[in-house]
Amino acid sequence: MSKPSSSFRLSVVAGATVAVVAAMIPVTALAQTPACAAPTELTRLDQPLRRLAQRIATQQAITIVAIGSSSTSGAGASSSAASYPSRLEVELKERFPHVAIKVLNRGVGGEEAADMLARFDKAVLAEQPDLVLWQLGTNALLRHSAIGPVGVLLHEGLGRLKATGADVIVMNPQFAPRVDVPEAPEMISLIEATAKSDNVSVFRRFDVMRQWKETQGIPFETFLSADGLHMNDWSYACVAKLLAATIDEAATRATAVAGGRPRQ
Repeated sequence: MSKPSSSFRLSVVAGATVAVVAAMIPVTALAQTPACAAPTELTRLDQPLRRLAQRIATQQAITIVAIGSSSTSGAGASSSAASYPSRLEVELKERFPHVAIKVLNRGVGGEEAADMLARFDKAVLAEQPDLVLWQLGTNALLRHSAIGPVGVLLHEGLGRLKATGADVIVMNPQFAPRVDVPEAPEMISLIEATAKSDNVSVFRRFDVMRQWKETQGIPFETFLSADGLHMNDWSYACVAKLLAATIDEAATRATAVAGGRPRQ
């Protein structure tokens, strides 16, 4: 039997080397990052954003205040720059490069609706915002607090925000094992019904994230931090991207309703 050629031996060695190197790479590094997506019916805002549309059309500076608890402040993110308000500012600036936009993060971990409402004057209204993003409901579920008072406080807060002329978007809880408790459907329905009665849109984060898990098959480990509760860099960035797109659409819709020119 003839000896293997030198080129054959080299190819075998090279192939073995590649196999060894591949075996050393963690499986997670080889896995593809999931696409950031959600059905339009889950992300579309019920109400147009009229104030934002006017500011964009006239290229006036826009101030957005995000108030909420730890998933607004950015718990679970690698840095404050990876929180959803920070990522939202980046996304909106890309969509509206000729408008000065700032998104202020007023999230405080552990707060419930009453705590947020108590600091509205200094944390929100003092900034004279054009848009307010109000995230609530998660801590009440975690503590099994009474659901009913959340609706009363939400109604009161929405009245105060709307009186300033600001646009408002309510964000409901995140979908996570520790939040998906028996009271969750009641909380989600209450937030939705209260916002609707006040003509305010809800960004349905709970349903968006549940769709990631149950329809797209994305594991919790991909979009939650190690504590199984807070979001991570990927999910904060994805929520910001989806929210920016829906804000863009709602502002464009307001311009169309008012008979203005589409933005260039």
